[in-house]
Amino acid sequence: MKGNNEVLALRERWFTCAKTQTLQTLPVFLKELSEFTHDYNTICYAVAASAVAAAWAMDNAPNGGITGFQAGAVMWEFMREWNHVIPPAWLLQGVDMLYPQNDYKFRTIPHETWEWLQQEANKRLKETGFPAHPTVIAHWREIAAGFVPFGLSVRSSNLVKDQTS
Repeated sequence: MKGNNEVLALRERWFTCAKTQTLQTLPVFLKELSEFTHDYNTICYAVAASAVAAAWAMDNAPNGGITGFQAGAVMWEFMREWNHVIPPAWLLQGVDMLYPQNDYKFRTIPHETWEWLQQEANKRLKETGFPAHPTVIAHWREIAAGFVPFGLSVRSSNLVKDQTS
């Protein structure tokens, strides 16, 4: 079994290499990753490095060249198809807590999400045979009755409020 430092160095090498891939070099890189004798950790790094390499190869192709905004869209498409993360969903980063203009991210949900949450709670309450713990059912009933969970507030839109006022 490899030590942590060795595995982390391998991970670093794979991701560094992944960011330089082209459509021509990608098959060799994928072959190298697939032929490695993986353990529980290295297979995760290899699959992730493969995905990153394929993204860079496409972006480096003659018709590539995506923006940072588009890269975010790619991440959400990947999350949906690989991890089954179905919208509404959001990503919180701890670093965002360093900037006061981001306070809304940790205290509020958009009105559209609140409407979806109530609809989903009602749907699950009406489904027969949906196994759920009584505490979960009680939580759904509260949401359906209009109680916003977890001390959150509902904001009127996805727009960030003006922090200067």
